Amino acid sequence: MLGRVPEGEDLEETVRAILEHSGMSREEVRGRLSGIPQEMAHLVNGLSGGFVPPGPSGAPTRGAVEVLPTGRNFFSVDPLRIPTRTAWERGVRQAEALLERHRRDHGRVPRTLAMVLWGSPTMRTRGEDFACALWLLGVRPRWKNDGRISGVEVVPLSELGRPRVDVCLTVSGFFRDAFRNLMELFDRAVAEVAAMPEPPEMNPLVEALKRDLEELCSQGLSPERARRLALFRVFSEPPGAYGTGVETVLDAGAWKSRRDLAEVFLSTMGHAYGEGAYGAEAREALRGVLSRTEVTYKNEDTREIDILSCDCFNAYHGGLNATVEALSGRKPVSYSASTADPERPVVRTTEEEMRFLFRIKVLNPRWIEGLKQHGFKGAGDLSRVVDLIFQWDATSDVVSDRMYEELARTYALDPGMQRFFRKHNPAALLNIAERLLEAANRGLWQNPDPEVLNRLKDLVLEMERELE
Repeated sequence: MLGRVPEGEDLEETVRAILEHSGMSREEVRGRLSGIPQEMAHLVNGLSGGFVPPGPSGAPTRGAVEVLPTGRNFFSVDPLRIPTRTAWERGVRQAEALLERHRRDHGRVPRTLAMVLWGSPTMRTRGEDFACALWLLGVRPRWKNDGRISGVEVVPLSELGRPRVDVCLTVSGFFRDAFRNLMELFDRAVAEVAAMPEPPEMNPLVEALKRDLEELCSQGLSPERARRLALFRVFSEPPGAYGTGVETVLDAGAWKSRRDLAEVFLSTMGHAYGEGAYGAEAREALRGVLSRTEVTYKNEDTREIDILSCDCFNAYHGGLNATVEALSGRKPVSYSASTADPERPVVRTTEEEMRFLFRIKVLNPRWIEGLKQHGFKGAGDLSRVVDLIFQWDATSDVVSDRMYEELARTYALDPGMQRFFRKHNPAALLNIAERLLEAANRGLWQNPDPEVLNRLKDLVLEMERELE
Protein backbone atom coordinates (compact mmCIF):
# COMPACT_ATOMS: atom_id res chain seq x y z
CA MET A 1 0.00 0.00 0.00
CA LEU A 2 1.27 3.46 -0.90
CA GLY A 3 3.36 5.00 1.86
CA ARG A 4 3.09 2.10 4.29
CA VAL A 5 5.88 -0.21 5.39
CA PRO A 6 4.88 -3.90 5.23
CA GLU A 7 4.21 -5.39 8.65
CA GLY A 8 4.52 -8.79 10.28
CA GLU A 9 4.83 -11.72 7.91
CA ASP A 10 4.45 -9.44 4.87
CA LEU A 11 7.56 -7.56 5.97
CA GLU A 12 9.50 -10.78 6.50
CA GLU A 13 8.51 -12.11 3.07
CA THR A 14 9.56 -8.83 1.44
CA VAL A 15 12.91 -8.84 3.23
CA ARG A 16 13.55 -12.49 2.32
CA ALA A 17 12.73 -11.86 -1.35
CA ILE A 18 15.15 -8.92 -1.50
CA LEU A 19 17.92 -10.69 0.42
CA GLU A 20 17.78 -13.61 -2.00
CA HIS A 21 19.12 -11.41 -4.80
CA SER A 22 21.22 -8.79 -3.00
CA GLY A 23 24.41 -8.63 -0.99
CA MET A 24 22.88 -6.50 1.75
CA SER A 25 22.34 -7.49 5.34
CA ARG A 26 18.87 -7.92 6.81
CA GLU A 27 19.34 -4.71 8.80
CA GLU A 28 20.29 -2.71 5.69
CA VAL A 29 17.22 -3.93 3.81
CA ARG A 30 14.95 -3.14 6.74
CA GLY A 31 16.52 0.30 6.95
CA ARG A 32 15.79 1.01 3.30
CA LEU A 33 12.23 -0.27 3.62
CA SER A 34 11.66 2.02 6.57
CA GLY A 35 11.88 4.96 4.16
CA ILE A 36 8.72 3.90 2.31
CA PRO A 37 6.50 6.46 4.13
CA GLN A 38 8.22 9.15 2.04
CA GLU A 39 6.14 7.91 -0.92
CA MET A 40 3.06 9.77 0.26
CA ALA A 41 4.99 12.88 1.28
CA HIS A 42 6.76 13.07 -2.08
CA LEU A 43 3.52 12.43 -3.97
CA VAL A 44 1.76 15.28 -2.19
CA ASN A 45 4.77 17.55 -2.66
CA GLY A 46 4.94 16.73 -6.36
CA LEU A 47 1.22 17.39 -6.86
CA SER A 48 1.76 20.72 -5.13
CA GLY A 49 4.45 21.66 -7.63
CA GLY A 50 7.33 20.88 -5.30
CA PHE A 51 10.57 19.02 -5.91
CA VAL A 52 10.63 15.21 -5.84
CA PRO A 53 14.15 13.82 -5.49
CA PRO A 54 15.31 11.50 -8.28
CA GLY A 55 16.13 7.84 -7.90
CA PRO A 56 16.75 4.74 -10.00
CA SER A 57 14.07 2.31 -11.18
CA GLY A 58 14.03 -1.46 -11.16
CA ALA A 59 12.89 -4.45 -9.14
CA PRO A 60 14.55 -4.86 -5.72
CA THR A 61 13.64 -8.55 -5.84
CA ARG A 62 15.99 -8.89 -8.85
CA GLY A 63 18.99 -7.26 -7.22
CA ALA A 64 18.16 -3.58 -7.82
CA VAL A 65 18.19 -2.69 -4.12
CA GLU A 66 19.28 0.84 -4.97
CA VAL A 67 15.65 1.67 -5.84
CA LEU A 68 14.86 1.59 -2.11
CA PRO A 69 13.50 3.63 -0.50
CA THR A 70 10.83 4.11 -3.15
CA GLY A 71 8.78 7.24 -3.70
CA ARG A 72 11.33 9.10 -5.81
CA ASN A 73 11.12 10.54 -9.32
CA PHE A 74 12.68 7.53 -10.98
CA PHE A 75 14.86 7.36 -14.04
CA SER A 76 15.45 4.13 -15.94
CA VAL A 77 18.92 2.62 -16.26
CA ASP A 78 22.41 3.39 -17.47
CA PRO A 79 22.55 1.49 -20.79
CA LEU A 80 26.35 1.37 -20.58
CA ARG A 81 26.10 -0.83 -17.47
CA ILE A 82 23.92 -3.47 -19.15
CA PRO A 83 24.20 -6.33 -18.56
CA THR A 84 25.14 -6.08 -14.91
CA ARG A 85 27.16 -8.88 -13.36
CA THR A 86 24.03 -10.24 -11.66
CA ALA A 87 22.11 -10.10 -14.94
CA TRP A 88 25.00 -11.88 -16.65
CA GLU A 89 24.89 -14.79 -14.21
CA ARG A 90 21.14 -15.14 -14.66
CA GLY A 91 21.37 -14.78 -18.42
CA VAL A 92 23.90 -17.61 -18.56
CA ARG A 93 21.56 -19.72 -16.43
CA GLN A 94 18.69 -18.92 -18.79
CA ALA A 95 20.76 -19.84 -21.85
CA GLU A 96 21.84 -23.14 -20.33
CA ALA A 97 18.22 -23.99 -19.50
CA LEU A 98 17.25 -23.29 -23.12
CA LEU A 99 20.12 -25.40 -24.48
CA GLU A 100 19.30 -28.25 -22.12
CA ARG A 101 15.65 -28.22 -23.22
CA HIS A 102 16.70 -28.35 -26.87
CA ARG A 103 19.11 -31.20 -26.14
CA ARG A 104 16.30 -33.16 -24.50
CA ASP A 105 13.98 -32.51 -27.43
CA HIS A 106 16.43 -32.89 -30.32
CA GLY A 107 19.62 -34.46 -29.01
CA ARG A 108 21.89 -31.46 -29.69
CA VAL A 109 22.20 -27.71 -29.29
CA PRO A 110 20.61 -25.61 -32.05
CA ARG A 111 22.87 -24.19 -34.76
CA THR A 112 20.70 -21.14 -35.46
CA LEU A 113 18.28 -19.24 -33.24
CA ALA A 114 16.21 -16.07 -33.62
CA MET A 115 15.41 -14.29 -30.38
CA VAL A 116 12.93 -11.53 -29.52
CA LEU A 117 14.28 -8.76 -27.28
CA TRP A 118 12.18 -5.98 -25.75
CA GLY A 119 13.19 -2.83 -23.93
CA SER A 120 11.06 -2.97 -20.77
CA PRO A 121 12.29 -6.42 -19.63
CA THR A 122 15.84 -5.29 -20.36
CA MET A 123 15.35 -2.37 -17.99
CA ARG A 124 13.64 -4.47 -15.33
CA THR A 125 16.29 -7.18 -15.27
CA ARG A 126 19.30 -5.06 -16.23
CA GLY A 127 19.88 -7.15 -19.33
CA GLU A 128 19.28 -10.81 -18.49
CA ASP A 129 17.87 -11.67 -21.93
CA PHE A 130 20.70 -9.85 -23.70
CA ALA A 131 23.18 -11.76 -21.55
CA CYS A 132 21.45 -14.98 -22.59
CA ALA A 133 21.99 -14.07 -26.26
CA LEU A 134 25.68 -13.35 -25.67
CA TRP A 135 26.25 -16.67 -23.93
CA LEU A 136 24.47 -18.61 -26.67
CA LEU A 137 26.87 -16.97 -29.12
CA GLY A 138 29.77 -17.85 -26.86
CA VAL A 139 30.99 -14.44 -25.69
CA ARG A 140 31.04 -12.60 -22.38
CA PRO A 141 31.11 -8.89 -21.54
CA ARG A 142 34.20 -7.08 -20.32
CA TRP A 143 33.41 -4.78 -17.40
CA LYS A 144 35.28 -1.69 -16.29
CA ASN A 145 35.80 -1.05 -12.59
CA ASP A 146 32.75 1.25 -12.53
CA GLY A 147 30.49 -1.49 -13.92
CA ARG A 148 30.31 -0.16 -17.46
CA ILE A 149 30.84 -2.48 -20.41
CA SER A 150 34.02 -1.93 -22.41
CA GLY A 151 33.53 -4.69 -24.97
CA VAL A 152 33.21 -8.44 -25.32
CA GLU A 153 35.52 -11.41 -24.97
CA VAL A 154 35.11 -14.52 -27.10
CA VAL A 155 34.90 -17.57 -24.84
CA PRO A 156 37.24 -20.36 -26.05
CA LEU A 157 35.47 -23.50 -27.24
CA SER A 158 37.43 -25.50 -24.66
CA GLU A 159 35.77 -23.46 -21.92
CA LEU A 160 32.38 -23.22 -23.62
CA GLY A 161 32.16 -26.99 -23.96
CA ARG A 162 29.67 -26.94 -26.84
CA PRO A 163 29.18 -25.49 -30.33
CA ARG A 164 28.34 -21.82 -30.60
CA VAL A 165 24.84 -20.78 -31.69
CA ASP A 166 24.31 -18.36 -34.58
CA VAL A 167 21.93 -15.91 -32.87
CA CYS A 168 19.76 -13.34 -34.62
CA LEU A 169 18.09 -10.62 -32.53
CA THR A 170 14.73 -9.17 -33.56
CA VAL A 171 14.28 -6.21 -31.25
CA SER A 172 11.34 -3.94 -30.52
CA GLY A 173 11.22 -0.28 -31.42
CA PHE A 174 11.62 0.67 -27.77
CA PHE A 175 14.72 -1.52 -27.41
CA ARG A 176 16.10 0.04 -30.60
CA ASP A 177 15.59 3.55 -29.20
CA ALA A 178 16.92 2.87 -25.69
CA PHE A 179 19.80 0.47 -26.30
CA ARG A 180 21.73 1.43 -29.39
CA ASN A 181 24.92 0.53 -27.52
CA LEU A 182 23.72 -3.05 -26.99
CA MET A 183 22.89 -3.47 -30.66
CA GLU A 184 26.39 -2.28 -31.55
CA LEU A 185 27.93 -4.50 -28.88
CA PHE A 186 26.15 -7.56 -30.22
CA ASP A 187 27.08 -6.65 -33.78
CA ARG A 188 30.72 -6.45 -32.70
CA ALA A 189 30.43 -9.80 -30.92
CA VAL A 190 29.05 -11.45 -34.06
CA ALA A 191 31.95 -10.12 -36.13
CA GLU A 192 34.52 -11.37 -33.62
CA VAL A 193 32.97 -14.83 -33.42
CA ALA A 194 32.75 -15.09 -37.22
CA ALA A 195 36.47 -14.30 -37.46
CA MET A 196 37.50 -17.12 -35.11
CA PRO A 197 39.61 -19.90 -36.70
CA GLU A 198 37.17 -22.63 -35.67
CA PRO A 199 35.60 -25.58 -37.51
CA PRO A 200 32.12 -24.92 -38.97
CA GLU A 201 30.57 -27.71 -36.93
CA MET A 202 31.53 -25.80 -33.77
CA ASN A 203 30.96 -22.30 -35.14
CA PRO A 204 28.01 -22.02 -37.56
CA LEU A 205 28.80 -18.33 -38.16
CA VAL A 206 31.99 -19.34 -39.97
CA GLU A 207 30.00 -21.48 -42.40
CA ALA A 208 27.24 -18.88 -42.83
CA LEU A 209 29.72 -16.08 -43.50
CA LYS A 210 31.62 -18.09 -46.12
CA ARG A 211 28.43 -19.06 -47.96
CA ASP A 212 26.90 -15.58 -47.85
CA LEU A 213 30.12 -13.87 -48.95
CA GLU A 214 30.35 -16.08 -52.01
CA GLU A 215 26.73 -15.43 -52.95
CA LEU A 216 26.84 -11.67 -52.38
CA CYS A 217 30.15 -11.18 -54.17
CA SER A 218 28.80 -13.14 -57.14
CA GLN A 219 26.05 -10.50 -57.33
CA GLY A 220 28.67 -7.81 -57.87
CA LEU A 221 28.99 -6.45 -54.33
CA SER A 222 32.39 -5.41 -53.02
CA PRO A 223 33.93 -7.74 -50.42
CA GLU A 224 33.50 -5.03 -47.75
CA ARG A 225 29.82 -4.46 -48.52
CA ALA A 226 29.17 -8.19 -48.81
CA ARG A 227 30.77 -8.85 -45.43
CA ARG A 228 28.74 -6.09 -43.80
CA LEU A 229 25.46 -7.54 -45.12
CA ALA A 230 26.44 -11.11 -44.28
CA LEU A 231 27.13 -10.30 -40.63
CA PHE A 232 23.94 -8.40 -39.82
CA ARG A 233 22.25 -10.17 -36.90
CA VAL A 234 20.24 -7.35 -35.25
CA PHE A 235 16.99 -6.33 -36.94
CA SER A 236 14.08 -4.08 -36.05
CA GLU A 237 11.57 -1.66 -37.49
CA PRO A 238 12.88 1.43 -39.30
CA PRO A 239 13.72 4.38 -37.03
CA GLY A 240 10.56 5.98 -35.69
CA ALA A 241 8.32 2.97 -36.39
CA TYR A 242 6.90 0.59 -33.79
CA GLY A 243 5.29 -2.84 -34.18
CA THR A 244 5.76 -5.50 -36.82
CA GLY A 245 2.41 -4.92 -38.55
CA VAL A 246 1.48 -8.60 -38.30
CA GLU A 247 -1.11 -7.84 -35.63
CA THR A 248 -2.84 -5.28 -37.85
CA VAL A 249 -3.09 -7.68 -40.78
CA LEU A 250 -4.47 -10.43 -38.55
CA ASP A 251 -7.06 -8.15 -36.96
CA ALA A 252 -8.25 -6.99 -40.36
CA GLY A 253 -8.30 -10.50 -41.83
CA ALA A 254 -6.20 -9.19 -44.73
CA TRP A 255 -4.18 -12.35 -45.30
CA LYS A 256 -4.52 -15.68 -47.06
CA SER A 257 -1.49 -17.66 -45.91
CA ARG A 258 1.48 -17.43 -43.57
CA ARG A 259 3.54 -16.26 -46.51
CA ASP A 260 1.48 -13.05 -46.47
CA LEU A 261 2.27 -12.60 -42.78
CA ALA A 262 5.94 -13.31 -43.47
CA GLU A 263 6.15 -10.60 -46.12
CA VAL A 264 4.66 -8.07 -43.71
CA PHE A 265 7.16 -9.10 -41.03
CA LEU A 266 10.11 -8.91 -43.42
CA SER A 267 9.03 -5.55 -44.79
CA THR A 268 8.76 -4.03 -41.32
CA MET A 269 11.59 -5.77 -39.48
CA GLY A 270 14.05 -5.88 -42.38
CA HIS A 271 16.17 -3.01 -41.09
CA ALA A 272 19.60 -3.75 -39.66
CA TYR A 273 21.36 -2.18 -36.70
CA GLY A 274 24.95 -2.30 -35.55
CA GLU A 275 28.25 -0.51 -35.89
CA GLY A 276 27.89 1.94 -38.75
CA ALA A 277 24.28 0.92 -39.41
CA TYR A 278 21.13 2.36 -37.90
CA GLY A 279 18.04 1.18 -39.73
CA ALA A 280 19.86 0.12 -42.88
CA GLU A 281 17.54 -1.50 -45.41
CA ALA A 282 18.38 -5.18 -45.10
CA ARG A 283 15.25 -7.13 -45.93
CA GLU A 284 17.14 -9.70 -47.99
CA ALA A 285 19.72 -10.14 -45.24
CA LEU A 286 16.95 -10.89 -42.74
CA ARG A 287 15.33 -13.22 -45.26
CA GLY A 288 18.59 -15.15 -45.56
CA VAL A 289 19.13 -15.42 -41.81
CA LEU A 290 15.58 -16.55 -41.05
CA SER A 291 15.50 -19.03 -43.93
CA ARG A 292 18.02 -21.16 -42.03
CA THR A 293 16.76 -20.48 -38.48
CA GLU A 294 15.97 -23.60 -36.46
CA VAL A 295 14.69 -22.12 -33.19
CA THR A 296 12.68 -19.05 -32.18
CA TYR A 297 12.74 -17.84 -28.59
CA LYS A 298 11.29 -15.25 -26.24
CA ASN A 299 11.55 -15.03 -22.49
CA GLU A 300 9.27 -13.34 -19.96
CA ASP A 301 10.79 -12.14 -16.70
CA THR A 302 7.49 -11.84 -14.82
CA ARG A 303 4.22 -13.73 -14.54
CA GLU A 304 2.34 -10.44 -14.40
CA ILE A 305 2.19 -10.58 -18.21
CA ASP A 306 2.16 -13.47 -20.66
CA ILE A 307 1.73 -14.27 -24.35
CA LEU A 308 -2.02 -13.57 -24.07
CA SER A 309 -1.60 -10.12 -22.52
CA CYS A 310 -1.56 -8.21 -25.81
CA ASP A 311 -1.13 -8.74 -29.54
CA CYS A 312 2.49 -7.55 -29.47
CA PHE A 313 3.69 -10.93 -28.19
CA ASN A 314 2.35 -12.73 -31.23
CA ALA A 315 3.29 -9.88 -33.57
CA TYR A 316 6.97 -10.36 -32.74
CA HIS A 317 7.34 -14.00 -31.70
CA GLY A 318 4.44 -15.39 -33.70
CA GLY A 319 5.41 -13.26 -36.68
CA LEU A 320 8.90 -14.70 -36.41
CA ASN A 321 7.48 -18.25 -36.38
CA ALA A 322 5.36 -17.61 -39.46
CA THR A 323 8.27 -16.03 -41.32
CA VAL A 324 10.71 -18.85 -40.59
CA GLU A 325 8.13 -21.40 -41.73
CA ALA A 326 7.32 -19.48 -44.92
CA LEU A 327 11.00 -19.08 -45.84
CA SER A 328 12.33 -22.49 -44.84
CA GLY A 329 9.33 -24.69 -45.53
CA ARG A 330 9.39 -26.11 -42.00
CA LYS A 331 8.03 -25.02 -38.66
CA PRO A 332 10.71 -23.74 -36.31
CA VAL A 333 11.12 -25.11 -32.83
CA SER A 334 9.49 -22.33 -30.82
CA TYR A 335 10.25 -21.82 -27.13
CA SER A 336 8.61 -19.44 -24.65
CA ALA A 337 10.49 -19.23 -21.37
CA SER A 338 9.82 -17.74 -17.96
CA THR A 339 12.42 -16.38 -15.57
CA ALA A 340 9.85 -15.10 -13.08
CA ASP A 341 12.06 -17.03 -10.68
CA PRO A 342 15.49 -16.14 -12.09
CA GLU A 343 17.16 -18.97 -10.21
CA ARG A 344 14.93 -21.59 -11.84
CA PRO A 345 14.20 -20.73 -15.49
CA VAL A 346 11.32 -22.63 -17.08
CA VAL A 347 11.51 -23.33 -20.82
CA ARG A 348 8.38 -24.54 -22.58
CA THR A 349 7.54 -24.88 -26.22
CA THR A 350 5.18 -22.10 -27.26
CA GLU A 351 2.47 -24.73 -27.75
CA GLU A 352 3.01 -25.94 -24.18
CA GLU A 353 2.86 -22.35 -22.94
CA MET A 354 -0.45 -21.83 -24.74
CA ARG A 355 -1.92 -24.99 -23.20
CA PHE A 356 -0.63 -23.90 -19.78
CA LEU A 357 -2.27 -20.47 -20.03
CA PHE A 358 -5.44 -21.94 -21.48
CA ARG A 359 -5.93 -23.99 -18.32
CA ILE A 360 -4.76 -21.61 -15.61
CA LYS A 361 -6.20 -18.46 -17.17
CA VAL A 362 -8.52 -18.68 -20.17
CA LEU A 363 -10.79 -21.41 -18.75
CA ASN A 364 -10.24 -20.50 -15.10
CA PRO A 365 -13.68 -19.57 -13.65
CA ARG A 366 -12.09 -17.25 -11.09
CA TRP A 367 -10.23 -15.34 -13.81
CA ILE A 368 -13.36 -15.08 -15.94
CA GLU A 369 -15.47 -13.92 -13.00
CA GLY A 370 -12.82 -11.34 -12.12
CA LEU A 371 -13.09 -9.80 -15.58
CA LYS A 372 -16.88 -9.93 -15.52
CA GLN A 373 -16.83 -7.60 -12.53
CA HIS A 374 -15.57 -4.88 -14.89
CA GLY A 375 -18.66 -4.90 -17.07
CA PHE A 376 -18.11 -3.41 -20.53
CA LYS A 377 -14.31 -3.38 -20.22
CA GLY A 378 -14.17 -6.92 -18.86
CA ALA A 379 -16.35 -8.18 -21.71
CA GLY A 380 -14.05 -6.51 -24.20
CA ASP A 381 -11.01 -8.10 -22.57
CA LEU A 382 -12.58 -11.56 -22.74
CA SER A 383 -13.32 -11.01 -26.40
CA ARG A 384 -9.76 -9.83 -26.99
CA VAL A 385 -8.35 -13.01 -25.46
CA VAL A 386 -10.20 -15.01 -28.12
CA ASP A 387 -8.66 -12.74 -30.77
CA LEU A 388 -5.18 -13.33 -29.37
CA ILE A 389 -5.59 -17.11 -29.23
CA PHE A 390 -6.72 -17.05 -32.85
CA GLN A 391 -3.75 -14.88 -33.83
CA TRP A 392 -1.26 -17.22 -32.19
CA ASP A 393 -2.76 -20.16 -34.04
CA ALA A 394 -2.64 -18.22 -37.31
CA THR A 395 1.11 -17.72 -36.98
CA SER A 396 2.26 -20.71 -34.97
CA ASP A 397 -0.20 -23.66 -34.96
CA VAL A 398 -0.51 -23.80 -31.18
CA VAL A 399 -4.28 -24.25 -30.66
CA SER A 400 -5.99 -27.64 -30.85
CA ASP A 401 -9.53 -28.34 -32.05
CA ARG A 402 -10.49 -29.23 -28.50
CA MET A 403 -9.33 -25.81 -27.29
CA TYR A 404 -11.44 -24.08 -29.93
CA GLU A 405 -14.48 -26.08 -28.90
CA GLU A 406 -13.94 -25.29 -25.22
CA LEU A 407 -13.63 -21.61 -26.12
CA ALA A 408 -16.89 -21.77 -28.04
CA ARG A 409 -18.80 -23.56 -25.30
CA THR A 410 -17.37 -21.45 -22.45
CA TYR A 411 -17.28 -17.97 -23.97
CA ALA A 412 -19.92 -17.92 -26.71
CA LEU A 413 -22.53 -20.62 -26.11
CA ASP A 414 -22.82 -20.69 -22.32
CA PRO A 415 -26.20 -19.11 -21.37
CA GLY A 416 -24.75 -17.24 -18.39
CA MET A 417 -21.95 -15.75 -20.46
CA GLN A 418 -24.40 -14.77 -23.17
CA ARG A 419 -26.51 -12.89 -20.61
CA PHE A 420 -23.40 -11.11 -19.34
CA PHE A 421 -22.26 -10.06 -22.82
CA ARG A 422 -25.74 -9.01 -23.93
CA LYS A 423 -26.07 -6.80 -20.86
CA HIS A 424 -22.63 -5.19 -20.90
CA ASN A 425 -21.08 -5.47 -24.37
CA PRO A 426 -23.02 -7.37 -27.05
CA ALA A 427 -20.46 -6.43 -29.72
CA ALA A 428 -17.86 -8.43 -27.78
CA LEU A 429 -20.02 -11.55 -28.01
CA LEU A 430 -20.48 -11.02 -31.74
CA ASN A 431 -16.71 -10.68 -32.16
CA ILE A 432 -16.06 -13.93 -30.28
CA ALA A 433 -18.50 -15.89 -32.44
CA GLU A 434 -17.16 -14.36 -35.65
CA ARG A 435 -13.54 -15.03 -34.69
CA LEU A 436 -14.27 -18.67 -33.92
CA LEU A 437 -16.05 -19.05 -37.24
CA GLU A 438 -13.07 -17.44 -38.97
CA ALA A 439 -10.81 -20.04 -37.36
CA ALA A 440 -13.03 -22.76 -38.82
CA ASN A 441 -13.24 -21.11 -42.24
CA ARG A 442 -9.46 -20.75 -42.45
CA GLY A 443 -8.88 -24.36 -41.47
CA LEU A 444 -7.23 -23.55 -38.15
CA TRP A 445 -10.12 -25.21 -36.33
CA GLN A 446 -9.88 -28.24 -38.55
CA ASN A 447 -12.73 -30.51 -37.46
CA PRO A 448 -15.32 -28.50 -35.55
CA ASP A 449 -18.39 -30.21 -34.17
CA PRO A 450 -21.16 -29.41 -36.71
CA GLU A 451 -23.63 -28.73 -33.90
CA VAL A 452 -21.25 -26.21 -32.28
CA LEU A 453 -20.54 -24.58 -35.62
CA ASN A 454 -24.24 -24.19 -36.41
CA ARG A 455 -24.92 -22.68 -33.01
CA LEU A 456 -22.14 -20.15 -33.58
CA LYS A 457 -23.61 -19.22 -36.95
CA ASP A 458 -27.04 -18.77 -35.40
CA LEU A 459 -25.51 -16.64 -32.65
CA VAL A 460 -23.87 -14.34 -35.20
CA LEU A 461 -27.21 -13.80 -36.92
CA GLU A 462 -28.94 -13.14 -33.59
CA MET A 463 -26.33 -10.62 -32.47
CA GLU A 464 -26.32 -8.82 -35.80
CA ARG A 465 -30.09 -8.38 -35.54
CA GLU A 466 -29.81 -7.14 -31.96
CA LEU A 467 -27.08 -4.66 -32.83
CA GLU A 468 -28.81 -3.18 -35.88
